[in-house]
Amino acid sequence: MAMKIRLARGGSKKRPFYSIVATDSRMPRDGRFLEKLGTYNPLLAKDDEKRVVMNLDRVNHWLSEGAQPTDRVARFLEAAGVRPKAARNNAKSGTPGKAMAERAAKKAARAAEPATE
Repeated sequence: MAMKIRLARGGSKKRPFYSIVATDSRMPRDGRFLEKLGTYNPLLAKDDEKRVVMNLDRVNHWLSEGAQPTDRVARFLEAAGVRPKAARNNAKSGTPGKAMAERAAKKAARAAEPATE
């Protein structure tokens, strides 16, 4: 069974509240889970200690059983000091799109032409 530690959304519309749960990866996002491990409230300030609350003993138990955390939960675990900080690199985020590259090429061509008077 492929285990995941992930977020399950709760709360009303435009007022998100998440539970950190251990679940089978084949279950739906808000569906059946095995154990609730904590909560995440993104509406609280980033320095508020109640923003992310986790039972680290149970999280470590599920990690030792082979559960894989999602990207967001992995960041929470890195902040809590449970996992080492992973290097992240999104190389494509800084490259311009096709239209912007064409505009930059046209601008460079205009700048390279000698000025005519």
